[in-house]
Amino acid sequence: MEQPQPHILLLPFPALGHIKPLLSLAELLCYAGLHVTFLNTDHNHRCLTHLQHLSAHFPTLHFDSISDGLPTDHTRNIQVMRDLIDLVVLLKSVTKLRFRDLLAHLSTKSERPVTCVIADGIMSFAIDIAKELGVRVMTFWALSPCSLWSFFCLPKLIEEGQIPVGGEADNDMDQMVRGVPGMEGLLRRRDLPHIYRIQLMDGPFFQFFFEEMKAMIRTSALILNTYDDLEDPALSHIAPLFSRIYTIGPLTTLLKSRIEHDISRSLSSSNNLWEADHSCMTWLDSQSLRSVVYVSFGSTGLMTRGQMMEFWHGLVNSGKPFLWVVRRDDIEGAEAEHPIPEELQEGTEERGFLVDWAPQEEVLAHQAVGGFLTHNGWNSTLEGIVAGVPMVCWPTVADQQINSRWVSEVWRIGLDMKDTCDRSTIEMMIRAVMEERREDIMRSMDPIVKLAHDCVNQGGSSYHNLDKLIEDIKEV
Repeated sequence: MEQPQPHILLLPFPALGHIKPLLSLAELLCYAGLHVTFLNTDHNHRCLTHLQHLSAHFPTLHFDSISDGLPTDHTRNIQVMRDLIDLVVLLKSVTKLRFRDLLAHLSTKSERPVTCVIADGIMSFAIDIAKELGVRVMTFWALSPCSLWSFFCLPKLIEEGQIPVGGEADNDMDQMVRGVPGMEGLLRRRDLPHIYRIQLMDGPFFQFFFEEMKAMIRTSALILNTYDDLEDPALSHIAPLFSRIYTIGPLTTLLKSRIEHDISRSLSSSNNLWEADHSCMTWLDSQSLRSVVYVSFGSTGLMTRGQMMEFWHGLVNSGKPFLWVVRRDDIEGAEAEHPIPEELQEGTEERGFLVDWAPQEEVLAHQAVGGFLTHNGWNSTLEGIVAGVPMVCWPTVADQQINSRWVSEVWRIGLDMKDTCDRSTIEMMIRAVMEERREDIMRSMDPIVKLAHDCVNQGGSSYHNLDKLIEDIKEV
């Protein structure tokens, strides 16, 4: 009997930071000749219709969508706890049922049945359904492996009473954390992922995350967006939990190294999930070498108006040119509607450039950019590493807290400003990465950058691991 051709269904968690790396994986699989269905929620499918152009480059890539159960006008901001709880509750009920119907159709009734599901690490309902329907399933973890290892240590941290942290009575956030092997003497309470700051441990979101971690190890393989030399200690602790692990990052860099040059040039300008304002590239062309601070807090970051004013004052007071991504929904609530102080307007007109969204990888690769003020989402952290740009870290949610600790204390390629937001500190840290400490940081950065590029080229670990993953999928 003829074996079915591989058909992989990819299911990201419905957030842009999760969609982007899985989309790069989808393109890599299609470039290898495999058929891929990329499954978004209806809401994200409508928002990302411009991605349909990828089918012209990858004829075996198809997009589909299912409901997330939320009304059309729901804000869906996953940094707002109420919105996040609404989403995860309905993913477990409404989306789960729709996913079962779709997978049953695609794996039994379609001309090309699904032979493998690759599900986001926090979409475990897909694991249960794939196993029920006899379809192989793998897990893709979109965040950092060092955060994943801390999540796997969650039961022990609960047992020892080390979490939650950060309550009103907690005045010792710099106390070292025990119970995460390999991170002794490094991980402070304030460096734990933000889920550990949730006081209601019996609440729906905490329980959701707890169950997701237990479900992941039921899959046949784990796929990680990292490279071996960057996070070897964490990887060595995670490895015994899975029969196979594929480290294939940085994924966007691997994608560019594998595909043909003409396609690469097209994708580099059009593969942004949101429409970017390319006028900032012309502005960067007019700036001096390594003089500009690039500022972006990601696709979902929120701040108060007071925090925004502190950042703005710090940037202007630093005296450095700055390119700042300021989304329309960056500021919480109605307090965004206030006049901007005259000194900030003048400083911005003289040295600043503000955009709704920027082509981040192009920006970071530009010779004028010398520093990156970032939230330390995993995609942004990897992109900063690949470009070799020193970072000032202001993490807020998810894995960002632990990522920023690794940037400052493990890799020593930036400075960590977590839980602080005052103009004098911002100014001081910008000056440090651009001037006083730049030489020391670049001594640490250069070998890490080289390893990031070496691993995605032929003979490199991520290049080799992608080949192994593709062969593994074909064997099904």
